[in-house]
Amino acid sequence: MSSRTAGSSPRVLVVDDESGILESLNNLLRTEGFDPHVAHGGRKGLEMLAELSPEIVLTDIRMPSVTGVEILAAARQHDPDVPVILMTAQATLQSAMQAVNEGAFYYIQKPFRNDELIAILKRAAEHRQLRIENKSLKQEIRRRERTLSDRPVGTSKAWLEVLQLAETVAPTESTVLIQGESGTGKEVIARYVHDLSSRKSGPFLSINCGALPESLLESELFGHVKGAFTGAVKDKSGLFTAAAGGTFFLDEIGETTPATQVKLLRVLQHREVIPVGATDAEPIDVRLVAATNRDLEEEIRAGRFRSDLYYRLNVILFHLPPLRQRVEDVPLLADHFLQRIAQVRGEAPKHLDDGALTAAQEYAWPGNVRELENALERAAILTPGDTIGAGGLPARVTQRIAEPLVTARTPANPTLEAVERAYIMWVLQSEGGNKSRAAEVLGIDPSTLYRKLSRYGVEA
Repeated sequence: MSSRTAGSSPRVLVVDDESGILESLNNLLRTEGFDPHVAHGGRKGLEMLAELSPEIVLTDIRMPSVTGVEILAAARQHDPDVPVILMTAQATLQSAMQAVNEGAFYYIQKPFRNDELIAILKRAAEHRQLRIENKSLKQEIRRRERTLSDRPVGTSKAWLEVLQLAETVAPTESTVLIQGESGTGKEVIARYVHDLSSRKSGPFLSINCGALPESLLESELFGHVKGAFTGAVKDKSGLFTAAAGGTFFLDEIGETTPATQVKLLRVLQHREVIPVGATDAEPIDVRLVAATNRDLEEEIRAGRFRSDLYYRLNVILFHLPPLRQRVEDVPLLADHFLQRIAQVRGEAPKHLDDGALTAAQEYAWPGNVRELENALERAAILTPGDTIGAGGLPARVTQRIAEPLVTARTPANPTLEAVERAYIMWVLQSEGGNKSRAAEVLGIDPSTLYRKLSRYGVEA
């Protein structure tokens, strides 16, 4: 469906089997400010429908091979908004009723006055434009209603800036990179971008790059052919191919190896993948959204991430604020999670009392929104009644830590890895050494936690 810009001449497809009438109508319409295109006979009219995408169709009814009614049906199928005007020298009540029932805009009998036809064509052009504008307005209203009702929870300035950026870039095809601490909602924003995009009816697929070893990750991403490795008993499509027409979310992309990064760079440069064990490339149609809790520029300086891949990913960059920087959103998030937990459990929602709410707002939430959700789920399960007090929250939330994790004392500027190591060890200790629970609070896969502990020289 095409819409006409203000001031442009409406494209009119004129179909008739008489050359004299076509020539006469062509001259008349051009003189009156239309953009006529003539087709001699119904078959030629059908061909030109697809090529031209006319804004108005003016066709004779009685033609050999293909009739005007068939032209009408084809035009309406091609573009439901196109007005079709039928002409005939043998008008009957039955044919007029059939034309109206088939969706004709107007039914005019030959011979007709020129001014009568031009008036009908002008009304048809206005009718089409109004239909298109009305559809566009309804779509915009639905988009705004959807945006407001489905917006990820939060009204803090920092969070609203993230949502506004998502709403701006969603209609584009640009690659998106989302940076933020674990648990800040990177996948939530990725899904929000997908839901507001033209790809929303397509799939949204995701993979955690830090959760799989390199060989398995590449097979999952790019697919493989039969015999590519032990256990590859048949061809398998990768997730890039499976996400065709939709969005593919690569979480923890900072955890990928240099070899995988080279292959991801090829995907972004050429929009194609080569399955493991194959030699021929396969084109892909997918929007890529990547996320990381690492500082990729620091990773580049350390030689762990390719700069060329970073610049390919960093077309639209999101920085998600940690929960401690959006404290005013804690009550809204708490209410949202408690409502959702109650719905899943089939019970009335619980709420935090003033003491619990104060403790929740004063706690730093190092695991961010994910840690808040997990704490509330635990509290909702273990707390009798409909009110959760401060005692229902995990001890780490209500107890104050006397010594801050990072101080101004030497070293004044610890490395990112030192801070990460200290934080991981603190969470692990808070969870009594339970590595599965610690990984959940940290928002990382248990295998990623084991790799980090191994890198720090800590026995797993």
